[in-house]
Amino acid sequence: MKDFTYYAPTEVVFGPATETRVAEFVKKWGGTRVLLVYGGGSCVRSGLFDRVKCSLTDGGIPFVTLGGVVPNPRLSLVRQGIELARTEGIDFVVALGGGSVIDSAKAIAAGVEYEGDIWNFFMRTAVPQKALPIGVILTIPAAGSEMSDGCVITRECESGDEKKSFSTNICRPRFAIMNPELTFTLPAYQTSCGIVDIMMHTLERYFTRGDDMYMTDAIADAVLRTMMECGGKVLSAPLDYALRASIMWGSSLAHNDLTGLRGQGDWAVHGLEHELSGLFDVAHGAGLAAVWGAWAEYVADYAPERFARLAVNLFDIPAAFGSREEILTTARAGIDAMRSYFRSIGMPVTLTELIGRRPTEEELCHMADMCTKNGTATLGSLRPLARKDVLAIYNAAIG
Repeated sequence: MKDFTYYAPTEVVFGPATETRVAEFVKKWGGTRVLLVYGGGSCVRSGLFDRVKCSLTDGGIPFVTLGGVVPNPRLSLVRQGIELARTEGIDFVVALGGGSVIDSAKAIAAGVEYEGDIWNFFMRTAVPQKALPIGVILTIPAAGSEMSDGCVITRECESGDEKKSFSTNICRPRFAIMNPELTFTLPAYQTSCGIVDIMMHTLERYFTRGDDMYMTDAIADAVLRTMMECGGKVLSAPLDYALRASIMWGSSLAHNDLTGLRGQGDWAVHGLEHELSGLFDVAHGAGLAAVWGAWAEYVADYAPERFARLAVNLFDIPAAFGSREEILTTARAGIDAMRSYFRSIGMPVTLTELIGRRPTEEELCHMADMCTKNGTATLGSLRPLARKDVLAIYNAAIG
């Protein structure tokens, strides 16, 4: 068994009506003046926004609000939030929403405590040393940002938006309030995107070399099987509390590093997708589904036993672990089965399906350049991908 350090300090408050206790937990974690970050739309129409504001008001906690967060959250709003937090003397940030809102809150919290440009963290030219504390009221289970150390933001550019990330333990939320009832009205497409995102956070960690982390693998298998089962049922039973609760908790388990104790993970699929959503502004989960199969086929030779294990454990494909060719046959059957599952929940499995047309060669080359810093870096760890590899995967994913 590999050595590891595991750190997951977020206090989870799970159950109906827990959003009404936000003031209690802000006070518990030292907050006295809050910036409430949110998207808009459904959280306002549903009355959730007002319930949260009432909790803060009744708890005697002053607050200011920052709305307008969009999917693939924008750097411009993060910068606006940093200035607002400084001007208003904010000492605690509360995110009301899904991954885009939480990631925006994390970037704001880190940026307030930094004298330079917040984008330096994403370019890896600076490392956050401190950040304002963060709390979360989760409304979209998908990104797992409610318990993770990661943050993904998009910078608007004329030549095509850049989507980049940074990770630091100081940005892990102090608390995460999770009421599955808040997800009852999520559209089917958004629900399916979330299922794929949850699964992919587990799969990215699953595909590393070495097979001696049996407990970690068992937990990963359980998360994947549960998400597949719930994802297949919840689209026809959107008000089923048990299904929604399992999905919401699965979001956190998939990205709080519990399934990643076997190593650093691969993360190539996320890198490939970040350029897709940066260029085409597509939903992250849909982009992951569209590119995963092409990536899996391209790298399967480098870890055929891992892919074959997944095929047997998730899809009950008959085990064939004799010759290398038998193992690869099992692995490829599992890859095909995963594609079929994504399609069964309404997800695209090709780039053409994802964007509604065939991507141009210029677009594919642009994304390959962005993935590999114009050919000077590789992507992923299972099989490090050079620019030519990335371009080959994009082409194979066209469909």
